[in-house]
Amino acid sequence: MKTVFFSALLSLLLAAAVAGEFVPLFDGKTFAGWTGQDGVAPGPGWSIVDGELRLDGKGGNLLSEKEYSNFDLEWEWQLAEGGNNGLKYWVTKVGGKEWLGIEYQMLDDEKHPDGKNGAKRHTASFYDIQAPSVETPLKAPGEWNHSRVVSKDGKLQHWLNGVLVGEADTASEEWKANLAGSKFKAKEGFAPGRGRIMLTDHSDKTAYRNLRIRELE
Repeated sequence: MKTVFFSALLSLLLAAAVAGEFVPLFDGKTFAGWTGQDGVAPGPGWSIVDGELRLDGKGGNLLSEKEYSNFDLEWEWQLAEGGNNGLKYWVTKVGGKEWLGIEYQMLDDEKHPDGKNGAKRHTASFYDIQAPSVETPLKAPGEWNHSRVVSKDGKLQHWLNGVLVGEADTASEEWKANLAGSKFKAKEGFAPGRGRIMLTDHSDKTAYRNLRIRELE
């Protein structure tokens, strides 16, 4: 039954993805469209070099100025050896205090300590909520990975290097149970189905390029 459900979900999402045109989230030259938390400027750890958005040292989280609900998002990224970072979506200021959302985890699964805390914290997981459902084709530190998140009416997909590695329906009992067992269980209003995109800061060297998105109807 689950296989049939996910097959139908995949067909729905891919059909929806034909709507709209991809637009860049990063122009390769400036921080246009992005802001630090609460409107501050990006910290000194962020830089733009050779068309890449790079983090090296403390830079603070970067948030998109625009909010998104239904979308198809793609980006390329690389980490230093032992590195940890993530991209969050449906980000809002929960309780008026914390900028939180669902995180697409990006990690050196082998050498970062969080890789030993279970598959729910491995690359391409719904961080601390749901593990990837298949073996992830993660490339070695220093190599470029391609990631994708598709969001359509509360149904989500995580892709890594062309492989669909995880799906979730945020209205399902399975998701609710997973969320209740996560570190976000007491965060009322967490990931409400719409919000900003956030590039997190864990002070590990990270590079991004070719960030682009198209909104889905």
